[in-house]
Amino acid sequence: IMREYLPTRGGRALDMMQRTATVQANFDYASEEDAGRKLRVSLAISPVVAAMFANSPFVEGRPTGERSHRAGVWLDVDPDRAGLLPFAWGDGPFRYQDYVEWALDVPMFGFKRGGELVANTGQTFRSFLEDGHRGHVATQTDWRTHLNTLFPEVRLKNTLEIRSADSQTTARICALPALLKGVLYEDDALSAAESLVSGLDHDAVLAARPDVAAKGLRGMLGGREIGEWAAELVAIAEGGLERLSHLDRKGQDERVHLASLRRLLDRGLTPADALIEAYDPDKPLLDQLLENENARL
Repeated sequence: IMREYLPTRGGRALDMMQRTATVQANFDYASEEDAGRKLRVSLAISPVVAAMFANSPFVEGRPTGERSHRAGVWLDVDPDRAGLLPFAWGDGPFRYQDYVEWALDVPMFGFKRGGELVANTGQTFRSFLEDGHRGHVATQTDWRTHLNTLFPEVRLKNTLEIRSADSQTTARICALPALLKGVLYEDDALSAAESLVSGLDHDAVLAARPDVAAKGLRGMLGGREIGEWAAELVAIAEGGLERLSHLDRKGQDERVHLASLRRLLDRGLTPADALIEAYDPDKPLLDQLLENENARL
């Protein structure tokens, strides 16, 4: 159903399904207010996170000129269910109901009855709830399934799902959850992040997304180079992780997971930039990517 429906809503939907990969980090929230704070910060920093973790500069074995091909693909995928949740921005209090109202008006893919998938593509869940479909009525299971088919940069379910980053090497796979834990799970850090992005609105973040895909840290957000935002965000995260002080057997706190990312940022590079630096057009790309992975284990 997705393979048939999504290409009618965005020209790169099949690329999203079959040629992109992410590392996703999920975070708890304690209340409606806490969910709203974390959701808004996570949306505002999403282009910074996408740029820091840009790691998809190749297609069909060749450089594209982009830093995150994946981020570019997501710019042309069903706008009904992807993007930056415009309703979540602003100064008013966030309500769970705001997310529910948005989700109700997103068209469905389908629902299951008796082990069979019933397609009702294009019908919003609100319409399904009110009018049904061919004698079927909506259930809680249908609603949970529908929520799983929504693809915003930050998805609200039982946890907040942060979805902006490209997949990473083994050595950097924990950098994303560590970064966001340091920002979202320590109150002083969360407040600092709120201050950092206080001047950004939905339109400014939306405008930065093509730049992220093309230029990574050299893209622009709110009149500043994204690399500058990244340096401040990492400093906030490191402070949060230090104060949380969750230690491993060696007595190291979770800042250790940011070390490989920090080394790249100190050089002004994304993971994609490092791959491009090392790229040899005369060697098979897969071999080069495996060498890159093994060098960082």
